[in-house]
Amino acid sequence: MVILHKSMVRGPIMRILVDAEACPVKQTIETVASALGIQVIWVASIEHNIHSQYGQVIMVDHAPEAADLFIINHIMPGDIVVTQDLGLASLVLAKGAQPISPSGRVWHEEGMEILLYQRYINKKARQQGYHIGKTAARNNQDDQRFKQALLDLINAGYSQNN
Repeated sequence: MVILHKSMVRGPIMRILVDAEACPVKQTIETVASALGIQVIWVASIEHNIHSQYGQVIMVDHAPEAADLFIINHIMPGDIVVTQDLGLASLVLAKGAQPISPSGRVWHEEGMEILLYQRYINKKARQQGYHIGKTAARNNQDDQRFKQALLDLINAGYSQNN
């Protein structure tokens, strides 16, 4: 396990942007970011009641994909974006930032095309009435996996900037 101290995070400013509408790891993000002095930007539509003890909350229009568009238009290379949205993750990668899911999955350009295609196939199957498995309930291991993956991304960003 990699433990970082806020004095280790230097160089270009790394930020964490969060697609906050259905994010189950808000507390973990706040804890890690505040301990390391990393800016957090929470993005959600005005239909969601998002509060944060640490970071800036941005409320966007309730139009579809408004939060995603805000994130895409405001990320910078080196930022970390927490999202469950595979489409947003692919755009984040194209802008030089790093997407991570609340389950701790760090997405990379390799294999993204296959994942997007699988998402499309699953959507078509659901539209035709097929059931595509159930998502297991979150547990403490999921939270720990996310926390470790987030710390690893922060450490990797620190290493690249020094």
